This record gives sequence, structure tokens and C-alpha cells, in this order.
Amino acid sequence: MLQTPADTPTSRIPGRPTPPTWLVVAAACAGQFLVVLDVSVVNVALPSMRTDLGLSATGLQWVVNAYSIAFAGFMLLGGRAGDLFGRKRMFLVGLGLFTLASLAGGLAQEGWQLLLARAVQGLGAAVLAPSTLTILTSAVPEGPARVRAIATWSAVGAGGGAAGGLVGGVLTDGLSWRWTLLVNVPVGVLVLAAAVRWISESRASGARRLDLPGAVLVTGGIATLAYGIVQTEVEGWTAAATLVPLAVGLALIGAFLAVEARAKAPLMPLGLFRVRSVSAANATMFVCGMGMFGMWFFMTLYAQNVLGYTPLEAGLALIPSSVSVVVGSKVAPRLMRVMGARSVTVIGVLVAAVGFLWQWRALDADGAYVTSIMLPGILMMLGAGLAGTPLASLATSGADLGDAGLVAGLINTSRTMGGSLGLAVLSTIAASRTGDRSGTHALAEGYAQAFLWGAVILTAAVVLVLVWMPKPQKTQPGEISSPSGD
Repeated sequence: MLQTPADTPTSRIPGRPTPPTWLVVAAACAGQFLVVLDVSVVNVALPSMRTDLGLSATGLQWVVNAYSIAFAGFMLLGGRAGDLFGRKRMFLVGLGLFTLASLAGGLAQEGWQLLLARAVQGLGAAVLAPSTLTILTSAVPEGPARVRAIATWSAVGAGGGAAGGLVGGVLTDGLSWRWTLLVNVPVGVLVLAAAVRWISESRASGARRLDLPGAVLVTGGIATLAYGIVQTEVEGWTAAATLVPLAVGLALIGAFLAVEARAKAPLMPLGLFRVRSVSAANATMFVCGMGMFGMWFFMTLYAQNVLGYTPLEAGLALIPSSVSVVVGSKVAPRLMRVMGARSVTVIGVLVAAVGFLWQWRALDADGAYVTSIMLPGILMMLGAGLAGTPLASLATSGADLGDAGLVAGLINTSRTMGGSLGLAVLSTIAASRTGDRSGTHALAEGYAQAFLWGAVILTAAVVLVLVWMPKPQKTQPGEISSPSGD
């Protein structure tokens, strides 16, 4: 059984007076925005990178994959390091690494330099991302105020992913592909300065001892699994280049679980998953990531490869979707006060699934912007915003305060790994439907099939919530209902 927050208090390091809460929230959200933005901002710049640095098709793919694999692989380690060594300290370390790597990538003169910089960016993001959520939850007391803060964090994160195409298009068309990376430098410096001034240090009480065997096994396992997932896009699901890393990754994770069951100070206390809200929220986030993550990827390809939009036009076309995900994230807390987090999650995922089905039916070679991009995109991302806030709240509400960084890292890992797997699966489905045919009609059919299966995956996520997520406990008027941890 997990300890209650009172049993393992989070210690706050004495220092300057407590800053205004909104400043802490703003700094944490800015860090989260940078992390999520860089998952997608380079997509529209890839052709320019290839021309300038002479990258091969495989090397070009790794501009994206080097970041996502390092991000997913080190997330749990980054979350636990924040608990043990200080959330502010890890926030500063992660943001510093991220900013320096962005500078190095923007100045890269060879392909390998760019790939190395992207991997270090992913490492910095993995250290930074869990701390953004734990700093926020430490600064805001549990209750409606915290739910609103998490909603802002979710909206900013979702907005970062949504804005990637637009920001990348503007910078690439107006300046150079290098500015898709260099833009992080001044923003990172400003956020670093704000964090040093306004964020207070906090960490879990007790001895600062890191479970190194567990850290090595889980990082290696997740990174190897992510590598295997990425290989499916090039090699297919039955090739040895795919199956071997997938098998090795699963074996390493199995070894990690065996080590954690016996460790005196485990990196991941396995009892955490006995809290149904934590385990169910992470499973749901994983499945939702599988279904939703590919939306931006396929919509950008559809706009450019089928409808003939420029990178900037494609980014502008997705602005309504970007706005709707922010709106959904901000509306979610109000609905949660009335309906509970579990019900709002179900509604959000269902709305997104309807949007995916609409996109499947409307996507063709002669599609009109309003009916083939704007309206279904608004529904898909409105649902994503509605679902993201309650899932993050559920995943962090039932755990010990001493495990806050771990839980934050876990929910980010679930989303990232689900998105990587989903994108690989949906890309394979789209390519299979297109086959050896060429032309816009064939491409549109392939992209449409990806949206159909995205809707199927999201429907499975709804079933998962209804079956697994605990029903809310009764609350007093004005409180937000929370699930039981049984």
C-alpha cells in the first residue's frame, strides 16, 4: 500500500519569499511548451535540412527520431531525479541542456552534428518535462486551483505540438531551417532567468539515493523499444531490424520490473500501479497517444502532398485546430467540477473519435479547406484538449507526494511512447492502402485509412476508461470529484 502524502512530505528548501503562483505556473508552462514544440517544429524544415547538410533519407528520418527516442527513454529517470535531487535543479539542468543543444543544432555544419544535437535536446527535454508538472503541482494546492493550473499546463503543451507546423513554416520560409532550432535559445535563456528567480526548490524527503540498475534497465528498455517502433516505418513489422530491438527492449523492461520488485529504494515503486487512477490514466494516455498523435503528421502531409499547400499555408490551415485544443483544455476544469474527471475524459475521447471519423469520410484529393481540414480538425483537437486535462489530473492525484516527479515522468512517457507506436502503426496502414500507386487520390486514400484506424483506437480508449478507471467518490459542493485509489 502506498503511503499518504502526510507520511512522506515534500520538503521545501528555505529561500526567498514564496513568489506569486501565476509566475511559477507561467515558468513551468513555458518549459513544457518548448519541450512539446520541438517534437513537431522541424517537420516542415526537413527538406531544407536535407539540401543544406546532404542528409540521406534515413538520416532525415533520424532528425525527428533522435529527439523522440532520447525523450522517451530518459523520461522516468528525469522524473525520479527531480524527486531525489530537487525539481528546480532538474528543471534548470534540463532546460540548460535543451537550450545549448538547440544552439548546437542550429549551427550544425554536418549531418551527424545535427543528429547529435537533436539527441541531446531529447535528453534535456526528458529531464525538463517531468519537473514542469511537479513544480506546478507543488506550487498549487490540491483542489480546483490545481486542476485549473494543470489545464493550463495541458493547453500549453498541446498548443506547443499544434504550433509546431506553423512556427516551423514561418521560420523556414522567412529565415532558414536553422531558426527552427535557434528560436529556442532566447526563449530558453528567458525561462532560465525566470526559473532561477521565481521557482522554489522542493524534493522528496529522505536519503538521496538513485536506483542505478533500475535506471539503466528502464532507460535502455524504453529507448530500445522506441528504436524498434521507429524501425517499423522503414523496415516493416516482420524484419529482424524491427523484431530484435523490440524483443530486447521488452526483455530489458522485464528485467527492470524484476529488479524493482527487490530493490530497497526502487526507481519505480511497483505499488504505485495498485492505485487504479494512476495505472488506468497512464494506460488511457498511452492508447489516446496512439490514436491522436498522428493527426498533425497526416494533416500536414495531406495539406502539402495532396492539396498543394506550402509549409506556411499548411501551418496556417491548422490554426483553428490549435485554438480548439487550448479551448478544450481550459473548458475541461469547469466540466470536471460538474461531471467528474472520468466522465470528462470519456466525452473528450468520444469527441475526438467523431472528428477522426469525419476526417476519414471528408479526406479526398479535391477536398475543400472548411470541410476537409478545419471542421474535423477542430473536433479532433477539442476532444484532445478535453481529455488531456482530466487524465493528467487523475494520474497525479492518487500518488504519494514523494513520487510526484516519477508520476509526471510516467504520464509523459505513456503519451510519448503511445504516440510513437501509433504513428508507426498508422503510417504502415496508410502506406499499405496507398501501395505502389502514385498521385493525389492514392495518397488521400492512405491518409484517410489512417484516420479511420485512429478512430478505432480512440474507441478502445473509451472502453478502457469505462472498464478500468475508478468511479468518482462523492464530494462536497464546489469540490472536484476524484477517483478512489482502490
